[in-house]
Amino acid sequence: MKINKILVSQPAPAEIDKSPYKNLVGKYNVDLTFYKFFDVVGISVSDFRKTRIHLAEHTAVVFNSKMSVDHFFRMSKELREVIPETMKYFCSSEAIALYLQNYIQYRKRKIFFGTSQLFGELVEMMTKHREEKFLFPCSDEKQTEYTKALDKAKLKYTKAPMYTSVPKDLKEFKLSDFDMIALFSPYGVRSLMANFPNAAESGVLIAAFGSSTQAAIKEAGLKLTIAAPTKAAPSMAMALENYVTGKDILDAPTKAAVSKKVEKSSKTTVSIGTGSSKKVKPVIANKAVYKQRMEEKRAEAAARRAARAAERKAKEAAAEKGENQ
Repeated sequence: MKINKILVSQPAPAEIDKSPYKNLVGKYNVDLTFYKFFDVVGISVSDFRKTRIHLAEHTAVVFNSKMSVDHFFRMSKELREVIPETMKYFCSSEAIALYLQNYIQYRKRKIFFGTSQLFGELVEMMTKHREEKFLFPCSDEKQTEYTKALDKAKLKYTKAPMYTSVPKDLKEFKLSDFDMIALFSPYGVRSLMANFPNAAESGVLIAAFGSSTQAAIKEAGLKLTIAAPTKAAPSMAMALENYVTGKDILDAPTKAAVSKKVEKSSKTTVSIGTGSSKKVKPVIANKAVYKQRMEEKRAEAAARRAARAAERKAKEAAAEKGENQ
């Protein structure tokens, strides 16, 4: 199916030519409509106090969005809690790490971020700092892909709900006008279903970013066409571009590469009954070369033995000379 129009459930970038979506628009002539499906509302200080969470009691903060950065520092200001200078910050991308400069002085020694924009990479980095007591500012969702990853890594962290989402009215749109909708959170899925209960029958294709969004789509009875992020497509823009151009999200290795790998493997291993493998020595087919190699090895061994014997005799002679004196 040719994709001509996509509804992206995010605010429009300031400059499309400088955004990750520039190729879709400029190179492939895809018509993109940006519109955020919900509003984010900060949780009040009085409601947050009911959680009995104290920000300054933690030694590190985990940020997975610029929004979480804004609400963390908003909450600290409204609570009148002073954030210690020693606080460390773990960000899921460099863009979020740089965004921290709006609130604190940027220091590499206390700001950490992943390079792939995958939260799993950040969690792996956090496991090297298990002694830290992490605070995770987030939405009021019960469980997300992020909390699942933190739980799986068995890190000491406190989930701190600081904002919630309210669905927007999407009745100005018609699903029949679009070939695909790109969604980025469970809230976006709920807003879509609240406005279009019959979305499953509309025939519009669905792209989803994040496992929690994908789970919400499945729960809503929608069919998922594009899932991101992946190693080959770490962003939604790249995943959409791959689909539009007909590229596979995960490129399979070429036959030549597979053949070469199998050939290399067959030269270095042999099977042992139960499927295990064992390294074997290379075989020399030429008998004359083999004989020469063996003679060289025997000569080297004889030379080593002679050297050790000479060393022993020298030590014995020195010891005997010392006794005579």
